[in-house]
Amino acid sequence: MTDIPSDEILVAGRWRRGAGAPFDTVDPATGRCLATVHAADTADVAEAAEAGAAAAREPAWRDLHPHQRARLLHRIADLVEEAAADLAALQTADTGKTLTETKALALSAAGTFRYTAAALETAEEAITPSRGDYVTMSVYEPIGVVGAINPWNSPVASDAQKIAPALAGGNAVLLKPAEWTPLVSLALGRLITRALAELRLPTALLSVLPGPGAVVGDALVRHPLVGRIAFTGGTTTGRAIAAVAAERIVPVSLELGGKSPTVVRADADVEQALAGVMFGVFSSSGQSCIAGSRLFVEQPLYDDFLAELTRRTAALRVGPGTDPATQVAPLVHHRHRDAVAAHVERARQEGGRIRCGGAVPEDEAHRSGAYYLPTVIDGLPPTARACQDEIFGPVLVALPFTDEDDLVRQANDTVYGLACGIWTRDHRAAWRLAHRIEAGTVWINTYKQFSASTPFGGTKDSGLGREKGRDAIRSYQRQKSLYWGTTDAPLPWAG
Repeated sequence: MTDIPSDEILVAGRWRRGAGAPFDTVDPATGRCLATVHAADTADVAEAAEAGAAAAREPAWRDLHPHQRARLLHRIADLVEEAAADLAALQTADTGKTLTETKALALSAAGTFRYTAAALETAEEAITPSRGDYVTMSVYEPIGVVGAINPWNSPVASDAQKIAPALAGGNAVLLKPAEWTPLVSLALGRLITRALAELRLPTALLSVLPGPGAVVGDALVRHPLVGRIAFTGGTTTGRAIAAVAAERIVPVSLELGGKSPTVVRADADVEQALAGVMFGVFSSSGQSCIAGSRLFVEQPLYDDFLAELTRRTAALRVGPGTDPATQVAPLVHHRHRDAVAAHVERARQEGGRIRCGGAVPEDEAHRSGAYYLPTVIDGLPPTARACQDEIFGPVLVALPFTDEDDLVRQANDTVYGLACGIWTRDHRAAWRLAHRIEAGTVWINTYKQFSASTPFGGTKDSGLGREKGRDAIRSYQRQKSLYWGTTDAPLPWAG
């Protein structure tokens, strides 16, 4: 897997050239073309859905007990772990992320398959309370075909978070990776089809269908055989997908955007808070839905904290993801880099003070890549666009707060509600704030830590539903109630 893969895509368990238009994937560190991929088209999606539905009904898959399906997930985890170095190198080339991060993402994907296997083997169906001469049971059955649409920022980990519980639930999966970063998803597809073949299971249980969202994604969410949609990406696209799902009356989960607040109280451990704030927004080059992109510092600490944060941010090492010294790698694509730069320029025009960064590096080492300097901005009101819009880059906006009510008012003044970080020595204050701030995940004296066992998702415009956790498998199944009569007497109405 060390070579850049061919232009084949996975349609119904078979590797072949896609029927859609070709597109190039580009190394954002150098601008060079990595591969030319022929996209899927609507006919490929239809074929994948029909074959996936047939595969999900095959006795070889349909009749497996949970512990037998768990064997498949364990085998996939083994293969992902064995290929972790290659998957990391491929993802670094395709997304620009540092090798340290992409290796962690590959191992995280393996861990997701292992955790899901364990949850599957130990999942219980319930005997529910009855109010008559019967025993009632709550059981779960596969949906059939699941559509999974993922973004470009962390493909292999995001793929695992959808594929693992969907397969555990007994379904077939149609995966649409982001058009900018399809390579590691295709590589993961090769590992999964290998595991399916080794266990003599239908390889049509997985398709990997890269291509434009307006073509492939739209065909996927509208196909009548796709019975559940799982989407991670932008809020605008999420709304459109939700509208289609509502029209079709199929379940949908949406993990969308964020503008997450990071809170530093005056009693915080300053060293811990500085390190956490910087990691929370500048790691992954800020290309993270949970990036702590709005910093709120209590007024007595604000000036000193921001000055030291600015000094340390300016010293962050910017470079290619292949350099072990790099802390801030290039953004995923030159077009995205330009969009981030436009956000910062608008903040400057609105009166924001650029404390550091705010520019594309112009030296020879960075000229060809999609780099943007880590940026700290202050002097803006909470209503400014830079404080409200998801920039999705290495850009932090800082604001002061006076007391807890002022903080909560400012922190919740956003359409998003995905994550929050709180830095304080006062556990009572942390408890209050964690409950008052509108977010699906709150970190206290840490940030961007994840567990496959802990549900993840947002509120408001940040999404609908949850990923991860034991209940993830059930979200890819249909619940059914069974009633068992316990008496030989006929029902009294007929008598």
